[in-house]
Amino acid sequence: MLTRTLWEYKTLEFDSKGFVGGALDITRFDESLNASGRDGWELVSVFTTNQAYGSSRKVIAVFKRPR
Repeated sequence: MLTRTLWEYKTLEFDSKGFVGGALDITRFDESLNASGRDGWELVSVFTTNQAYGSSRKVIAVFKRPR
């Protein structure tokens, strides 16, 4: 019998700082990623959302773990 894994997902959102965006608080970012990892979450993807002229508005991190 084939068992399938059911997943749950978690999304974290980080603001980019600066006049036009783009600077990320790396310490806070690392702390959040490490805390999620300790809770059993696996990082699946990280991407940015655009603001204007190529600057980043938000950084999004997506995690998954078995249910």
